[in-house]
Amino acid sequence: LNESVLANLTAISASGVQFIWQTGKYYFDSIQKEMRGKELPNLKVMDFVSDMGAAYHAANLVVSRAGASSISEFQLIGKPVILVPSPNVAEDHQRKNAMALVRRDAALYVEDAEAPEKLLDLTLQTVADDAKLRQLGENVHKMGLKDSAEIIAREVLKLIEQ
Repeated sequence: LNESVLANLTAISASGVQFIWQTGKYYFDSIQKEMRGKELPNLKVMDFVSDMGAAYHAANLVVSRAGASSISEFQLIGKPVILVPSPNVAEDHQRKNAMALVRRDAALYVEDAEAPEKLLDLTLQTVADDAKLRQLGENVHKMGLKDSAEIIAREVLKLIEQ
C-alpha cells in the first residue's frame, strides 16, 4: 500500500481528493525521508491513526488490508472499502476475507502485486461515484453482526456447560 501511494504522488496531487495515509510505525521514518520536498497539501502522512472512528467518519472511502477486525469495523459502520489483502499472512486468509465481501458486492478488491499500478485509479474512480459508494456502503453494512459479542459469549457459555 505504501508503494502504491509513493508511485502515484503526481496523480494524488492532481486529484483534488484529500488522502489520509497511515504508513505504519515501521515504515514511517523511511517514508518521511522519501517525502521530503514532495509534501502535498491533500496528503496527510501519519504513522498511526489513533482515532480511527474520526478517520472513518471523515472518509468517503477506505483502502485497507483485509484483516477480520478491520472488515468487521467496515461492516458495522457501513463504510465503502477497497481491500488489498496482504500476501504475507497464514493460509491466505485475508484474500478469503476480501472475497467474501466482493462476492456480495460489498467491497472492491485489488491484488497486492497490482496495487502500485491499479489501486489509485480505482480509488479515484470509486470516490467520484456516489452511487457506487452508496451501494458498497449499504451492502457491507448488511453483512455486519451488531450483536456479535453476545453471539460469541453465548457460544462460549455453551462450551463451558458441555
